[in-house]
Amino acid sequence: MQLDIFADSRDVMLRNDVLSALQRYDAHETQQTLRRLSDEYPDDDSIPQLTDLAGALDLRSTIAFSKHEVAAEARCALVEKTTPAALRMWSEHAGSRWLLPLWRELAQRATSLPFRADSTDTHAAALWLKAGGWSDARNAVLTIESWRRIPAPLAWMAEASYRLDALEDTWPLLAELAWLAPERCAGLVERMGDKSLDSLLKKFYTSFEGAGDITDIAWFPAWILIERPALARLLIAAQPSTQTSPERAMRLLLELLNLERQGRHYDILDYRKKLQGLQASLYLSYMSTR
Repeated sequence: MQLDIFADSRDVMLRNDVLSALQRYDAHETQQTLRRLSDEYPDDDSIPQLTDLAGALDLRSTIAFSKHEVAAEARCALVEKTTPAALRMWSEHAGSRWLLPLWRELAQRATSLPFRADSTDTHAAALWLKAGGWSDARNAVLTIESWRRIPAPLAWMAEASYRLDALEDTWPLLAELAWLAPERCAGLVERMGDKSLDSLLKKFYTSFEGAGDITDIAWFPAWILIERPALARLLIAAQPSTQTSPERAMRLLLELLNLERQGRHYDILDYRKKLQGLQASLYLSYMSTR
């Protein structure tokens, strides 16, 4: 039996027509081409995903969210329906890129919503980060009162700072986040994917003896001063936080480095004793370099 190559490839052609309309964000054309595909090939495996993507275009809006709950519903649909469909129809890179305008629209619509601790994902800053709008995310964080004392906006600012200014200018924010919310800090570091930072953390976890869980990252800002003393000029800018032991340890090490430069040996011994009382493993790491 001789196959009609053009007839057999018609489903591919119709599917590509839908994808082409989607890539232009043309909601009307997407629905038309999807209808043709569905009429001629109702069992095509791509129809459920294409239907979800077409629906996402139909729901696009510029109207500001009036409530956090409405924003949460829109975000949920984008995360749970639209994103999986986009990643399946395109590659991860292409699918993620296609989603960016949809994230930007959500961020713009959420601009007037105030920060709410029980709905952090709906704040404009969080949505701008998903959209790759680093400067807009930073500006949105600045509208939150006392943002530097709240884990979520502090993490948003740290991520925006890293994307805009690279790691060097982000160290103070990372230190504050490690003290305030270790789990959130660990998650941010993973998202950042910075090779130099990942390498340092791996060395830290290998040598540091603490609780043995994710909370150990709170001691990382202090440990890094032993491994990389030159970072003292950056970490000194970290603002006072909750005065936990990990924070006090970093402040002690900053003072120790300063005393060593001044050659104040008597004071050095006193501060070393304080460090030993705070964290034995950190003290041993420090002494191994002296």
